[in-house]
Amino acid sequence: MKQANVWKRLLVLTLTCVMTLSTLTMTAAAATYRRGDQGSKVTTIQTKLKNWGYYSGTVDGIYGKGTEDAVRSFQEKNGLTADGVTGSATLRALGMPAGNSGSDSGSGEEYLLAKVISAEARGEPYTGQVAVGAVILNRVEHPSFPNSISGVVYEKGAFTCMVDGQIDQPIAESAFRAARDALNGADPTGGAIYYFNPETATSKWIWSRPLITVIGKHRFCS
Repeated sequence: MKQANVWKRLLVLTLTCVMTLSTLTMTAAAATYRRGDQGSKVTTIQTKLKNWGYYSGTVDGIYGKGTEDAVRSFQEKNGLTADGVTGSATLRALGMPAGNSGSDSGSGEEYLLAKVISAEARGEPYTGQVAVGAVILNRVEHPSFPNSISGVVYEKGAFTCMVDGQIDQPIAESAFRAARDALNGADPTGGAIYYFNPETATSKWIWSRPLITVIGKHRFCS
């Protein structure tokens, strides 16, 4: 009798563990963003909604009432449940991955940094890729720019790749390594906060920035 009770307890414990793990897995897989959330994913949501005319507020990575209202309008227009919450269906409609939300301040920012490096420094030597990542991080630390990677990347007009669609191209493997190196402190630019390709630059102002170094096709400036 005692042995039977032990087996029953073990069975109940095993089933409980299985159900708990299943619940945690489902929760982790279902990325959902709602009022009060912050981070690079929220910034992406705001940017897309602003580009499409649903959002008129500041792209600050903070999911406030304005973002909630914009999401609700987008949902209504696209036949989705209009609850103002960006769940998997809304993410897909926005053209964003509907997987694990994870931590925006960790791997999410590294991923975004790699995307920009890949888009802005495609075809550049590896040092030039690290340099582009370093410029973004230097801006994060500079008082004249937003204080987050997502804020710097999505600042209007800051990067050509955000306008010409290159940001949505597949990410080169080397860009992930370059992003990690830059995040670990590598800065071959010597503290630059600007860079440009003299063959394609259309801004006269950018030529006024003091030159620090040239890497590949890019001039890096203070």
